[in-house]
Amino acid sequence: MATTLEHVNVTVTDPERTAAMLVDVFGWTIRWKGESLLGGRTIHVGGPENGDDYLAIYTTDSEPEPMAPRGSLGNLNHIALLVDDLDAIEAKILAAGYETHTHGDYEPGRRYYFHDHDGIEYEIVSYN
Repeated sequence: MATTLEHVNVTVTDPERTAAMLVDVFGWTIRWKGESLLGGRTIHVGGPENGDDYLAIYTTDSEPEPMAPRGSLGNLNHIALLVDDLDAIEAKILAAGYETHTHGDYEPGRRYYFHDHDGIEYEIVSYN
């Protein structure tokens, strides 16, 4: 039986801002938005080429807690996104006002990272 990742749910301070960044930088679309089951609101954002997988961008009715330091048990360390053109995506990330860091080549590809306005780290990877 095959298993695939359907979505990752991430708490943010402003789901509209995070969703707009994902749409602008990665060309994704908003698939759904509305109230969440636990209060607050959620926006589902994914790319048309992604099939059924997406990021659920969530906020609570109260102030979200800050992220724990990297490596804390149960903490999200980063979200890795596979892209065809690493340099073109980096140009969009920089134009959106974010800084990229920790560029590196590794087997089988290249990668770098950036942090969004909530401190969430994204790893951008290409195997081309």
